[in-house]
Amino acid sequence: MSVVLDTGALIAVERGDPRMVALLDRLATRGEMVVVASGVVAQAWRGSRQARLARLLGAEETEVVALDEVSARAIGVLLARSGTSDVIDGQVALVARQRDAPVISSDLADLLALDPGLRVHRTPGLP
Repeated sequence: MSVVLDTGALIAVERGDPRMVALLDRLATRGEMVVVASGVVAQAWRGSRQARLARLLGAEETEVVALDEVSARAIGVLLARSGTSDVIDGQVALVARQRDAPVISSDLADLLALDPGLRVHRTPGLP
């Protein structure tokens, strides 16, 4: 089983939000993978002072999914079908769909506009 994190979730991790920390602890206890789209890393990463985020990204149970040409084309089709334009949201939706995994997101409406069938849950600690 996997859970996909979006940028809002990574920001909550970096802030040390206790609800996000508890969620990650539960996932680790259950042996679930944390999956992060590479574009999400680019949105959240600001430098070497992000120790919490660096630990999460470097953890054995975390997979960072690269954006390759095949995925880029699939995201383009997804964006065209939904009438949206955010490539990073598109990558998150694609990764979640490929893994049949829920998304922890601060951007529920945008992700559901891309794929109404996604299981999207609000990021703990963010409005």
